Amino acid sequence: MITVSENAKNHAIELMKADGTPEGAFIRVGVEGGGCSGLSYKLEFDNVMKEGDQQFEDKGIKIVVDRKSFLYLVGTELEYTGGLNGKGFVFNNPNASRTCGCGESFSV
Repeated sequence: MITVSENAKNHAIELMKADGTPEGAFIRVGVEGGGCSGLSYKLEFDNVMKEGDQQFEDKGIKIVVDRKSFLYLVGTELEYTGGLNGKGFVFNNPNASRTCGCGESFSV
């Protein structure tokens, strides 16, 4: 399962409204090759399910992840931070054995 912190939930709702995201939209998360640690996180708003997608709901927010990415993201919490490194969503991934300084890439 992938979860969402209360802070991330509030910011996601705010951004979806500001973006004019259609009703029934969700947060699509995933991983792709790249970044200084080997794998990079992806996050976008979407409203189209694809074959093999896994869907979760936490705190009223729907989260969708493709099957391959789910293997790397199981147990991850999506957080939102406004720290010194900038504002944005952060992946608290218990599967990551190493992360880069900015937190945008990882390895397992």
